[in-house]
Amino acid sequence: MSRTVTAMVAMLILASCGGGYKAPPRNLDDACSIIAQRPEYERAFRKTQRRWGVPTHVQMATIYQESRYRADARTPFQFVLGVIPMGRQSSAYGYSQALDGTWDHYLKETRKRRAKRDDIRDATDFMGWYMTKSYEKNGIALTDARNQYLAYHEGHTGYARGSHQSKSWLLRVADQVQARADMYQQQLATCGRF
Repeated sequence: MSRTVTAMVAMLILASCGGGYKAPPRNLDDACSIIAQRPEYERAFRKTQRRWGVPTHVQMATIYQESRYRADARTPFQFVLGVIPMGRQSSAYGYSQALDGTWDHYLKETRKRRAKRDDIRDATDFMGWYMTKSYEKNGIALTDARNQYLAYHEGHTGYARGSHQSKSWLLRVADQVQARADMYQQQLATCGRF
């Protein structure tokens, strides 16, 4: 009897270390591996691509940059005097790192009252909605991962004003997003998924 109890306790401990559904997939540098590990991601990407026209590889590269595929990703805490927590840097949360205000606008406009930022289907739909707005307001092609990311980061008005032009670090990050989108696009073509 004690062996059975010990074995059950050991299994519970091991199961708790598994990371659960919020753990990101392994090998984030391989788009085919990501969708093989998480079929629900592929369904979400396809649905968003059909509804909004944003290609899967653009969605995937943006999610990688924003959250590294962590459902519960948040910005770090800010500290005063190095020890007193003063809250998070922003309200960004989830796969898409949507801010509270932008997320609320999305919920109101799409009438998706039950959508959650830590649900991949809702996060990709939000990104499709936002990137479609970037196309409508700023003329950014849905296939242009670099400029879509810049508008995603700076907001539609900030992008239109050119606020990103003075941020060399952000321009480098946007170049990395484009490079990752190109890599994911090639990989998805080789595994015959998109």
